[in-house]
Amino acid sequence: MNKSSLASLCVAVLAAAGLLACSSSNAAWQKASAQGTIAAYRGFVRQHPEDPRVQQARNRIAALQDARAWRAARQAGSEPAYRQYLTRYPAGAYTAQAQGAITALKESSAWRATRSAGTITAYRTFLRTFPSGPDANEARAWLDKLAGYQVQLGRYRTASAATAAVQRLKTRFGTLLGTIQVLRPGGAVKVATVRSEQMSRPAALALCAKLRRAGQGCSVVAIPSSSSSPTLSGL
Repeated sequence: MNKSSLASLCVAVLAAAGLLACSSSNAAWQKASAQGTIAAYRGFVRQHPEDPRVQQARNRIAALQDARAWRAARQAGSEPAYRQYLTRYPAGAYTAQAQGAITALKESSAWRATRSAGTITAYRTFLRTFPSGPDANEARAWLDKLAGYQVQLGRYRTASAATAAVQRLKTRFGTLLGTIQVLRPGGAVKVATVRSEQMSRPAALALCAKLRRAGQGCSVVAIPSSSSSPTLSGL
C-alpha cells in the first residue's frame, strides 16, 4: 500500500471514529432526555464531558434539584422547610411560592391566636398586620359585632384627674382591662369619663362583674353610633 492510500485509509478511519463518537453521544443525550432524571443527566456529563450539550445537561440537573427541594418543602408544609428552600435556592423557580407560603402560615397562626383572644385589640392588631389577607373580612365582621359596648370605670371633673385614675386602674387591673380610654369634657359633657376598650355586651358584663368583685365600681354602657365626646387618649 502506497503512502497516498495509507493516508486515505487513516482519514477514513478517523472519520468513522468521529461519526461513531457523535452517534454515541447523540444516543446518550436522547436516552438522558427521555429518562429526564438527575442520574441520567449526570451520566451523560460523565461519559461525554466534551459534548456541547454538557451545559444544557447541568442546567437541567439544577432545575430538577430545585424542583425536588420544592416538593420536599411543600410536603413538610412548615415555615422552617420553606425557609430552608429559600436558603438553598434564593433565586429558585419557586421562590415566590415559598415566600407566599410563609406569609400564609404566619397569617393562619395569627388568625388562630386572634380568634382565641376574641378581643377588639386582637382583631385590630390582626388587621393592621394582614389588611388584605383571606381572613381580613371576617376579622372586620367580628369587629362590627364586638365594638358596641364599653365598661365605664369612673367620671372626673378634669382630664388630668381622669388620667391619674387610669394609672391607678392599670396598676390594679392592667391584665384585665388592656387599653383604657379617657373621654374629655366637651359640649354638653362636663366631666371626663374613663372607659375600657370596646367589646361585646357579654364581654363587658363579665368584665364589670370581675371588677366589682375586686371592689372597683363600674357600669356597662352602649356606644352611640356617633359620639360627640372625643377621645383624649387610649392608655
